[in-house]
Amino acid sequence: MPGPAEHRHRAPESADALIAVSGLPRIEARALLEAASGRDRAWLIGHGDETLPAAAVERFRRLVAGREAGRPLAYLLGEREFRGRMFRVDESVLIPRPETEGLVDWALELPGPRVADLGTGSGAIAISLALERTSWRVAAVDASAAALATARANAARLGAGIDWHEGDWWTALPAGSQYDLVVSNPPYVAAGDGHLERGDLPHEPAMALVSGKAGLDAIEAIVAGARQWLAPGGWLLLEHGHDQASAVAGLMRAAGLGEISVRRDLAGLERLCGGRRPGHRT
Repeated sequence: MPGPAEHRHRAPESADALIAVSGLPRIEARALLEAASGRDRAWLIGHGDETLPAAAVERFRRLVAGREAGRPLAYLLGEREFRGRMFRVDESVLIPRPETEGLVDWALELPGPRVADLGTGSGAIAISLALERTSWRVAAVDASAAALATARANAARLGAGIDWHEGDWWTALPAGSQYDLVVSNPPYVAAGDGHLERGDLPHEPAMALVSGKAGLDAIEAIVAGARQWLAPGGWLLLEHGHDQASAVAGLMRAAGLGEISVRRDLAGLERLCGGRRPGHRT
């Protein structure tokens, strides 16, 4: 019969014990255990002292090891919530973030119906717009084939109809097309920025984060094409870094856009800039 010492050193196999010894914040450990076991939060709480199957325990330990190595929780879980919907994510796309919901909120205040999302990544922006404005026709662009595959899968699962285009910014769109509304959360981090070594960023795709010495290369390319690709009266909305609002507004002004305004995120930081092509909608 095992003695007390053997009981103390035996690997824990119940939900409560696994969470307790994981070394992770409880909310993260429980989320990983839900993914590993296929059980929801209510079941794990109600059956916390029950022994879990060995395969689930092993999966959980692998996920914990990945988190300890710095892998983002969203990549380990394979999904992240955005505007109340779950989007599949992997290392080919940026993890959707709450501040980007503000970009969607602003877009929904404006008229469509011809809309484009440049640098769609997981498809969170484009799919949200298509589902929340079913009369809009939404196009989505990304230079990464892998990102587009992830976005397409999200759209199929959530039931959104999107026109997909692979390529760089405006050049991926059909020649001669114009849009009433264009949105983008482009790369805007400066090369060498110390934030690239912190948090989730080291594990996210660099091409979706870094944009030249000042972090403005992608934004400059998008703004430069706005007058050609926006329909008269059409809007361009961009997410950008917390210290880039003045620079982005200046680029829009120099490109001939008007009614330029800046919006803050929930933390009070200036993170969104919008401008309108002069003229009247036809």
